[in-house]
Amino acid sequence: MGKIYTALGLMSGTSMDGIDASVLKSDGDTEYSIILDKYFKYDDEIRQKLINIRDKVLIAEDLNVYSDEIKLLEREITLFHANTVNEILETSKIKIDFLGFHGQTIFHDPKKKITKQLGDGNLLSRLTKKIVVYDFRQNDLKNGGQGAPLASIYHKLLARTFKEEGKIELPIIILNIGGIANITSISKNYEIFSMDIGPGNCLIDKWIRVNSDKNFDNNGDIARSGKINKFILEQTIDNFFYKESNSKKSLDTNDFDISFLKGLSLEDGATTVTELTADILSKKLIDKDVYVCGGGRKNQFLINLIQSKIKNKILKIDKLDIDGDFIESQAFAYLAIRSYLKLPISFPETTGCNKPCTGGVIVKNY
Repeated sequence: MGKIYTALGLMSGTSMDGIDASVLKSDGDTEYSIILDKYFKYDDEIRQKLINIRDKVLIAEDLNVYSDEIKLLEREITLFHANTVNEILETSKIKIDFLGFHGQTIFHDPKKKITKQLGDGNLLSRLTKKIVVYDFRQNDLKNGGQGAPLASIYHKLLARTFKEEGKIELPIIILNIGGIANITSISKNYEIFSMDIGPGNCLIDKWIRVNSDKNFDNNGDIARSGKINKFILEQTIDNFFYKESNSKKSLDTNDFDISFLKGLSLEDGATTVTELTADILSKKLIDKDVYVCGGGRKNQFLINLIQSKIKNKILKIDKLDIDGDFIESQAFAYLAIRSYLKLPISFPETTGCNKPCTGGVIVKNY
């Protein structure tokens, strides 16, 4: 066992609702302990600004077109993260070695090797007086990878621990349902394979947001009350599986839109898009028990639909005594430690990079 470091991981996902923060102690290898998990909600104004900029930035050139707006919002997001960190440091009195700062993704196009996460690592380091590890995806893109998914090596660590504790039998799939859904498949020999497999919450959330005063379909209650439009569903499924996006390891919310639902009622649109999401995801969830984390696991209607389409079990990862809301933020704490130690964080089997590579820019600005 090597030296144990303490890192604070900060994750703001594609739902753009707030920051998941986790403190993790680890040697960056096989040892870890979770010290703290806490959620910090964005206020409505910040969330709306994030949604607006994501909806504007549809191609790489838009990053230049809206650069002034992006810079201002990046500063605002960084200040929010700094306040979050300082509150944790003051209230918990935990001594932190590094911050693992993912930032807020507003654009991701691995084909062009461009990914943009809002977040100024230098400013965050200055405001918190901590070493910051950020910009985790660029090195992977430079080495032929898709820049995502990145949590796979942490999923492998969790699986090893759960197996040693007698809580699971391998092989398993860990399914993360955020805005985008991704999987890490873990074999009996701890070999891992990862990819984004389709929309998670992004289509459902967008339909609800555009057609009601809600931001998401709580527990799938709206979808549960509607009817599937089979014609639209079948047409859309066929289109999805013919699209090039289906072969990517990494997806962006901009790969999907809700125009195919035009003309449907709120309820029928919600039912149809939830059925579509379940159908797409279930096709990649074969032969292994599935442990699901991320916000989408709380949509019981979606989970039940997925379960109805697969023979193997789908279980919430919370059954293994870990909070499924914070797997990603814990992962970025772990990745910060690995980056500091120059250990690989992405692999040919996880992002498609041409060799195992480390990532994360390390800054100390105080």
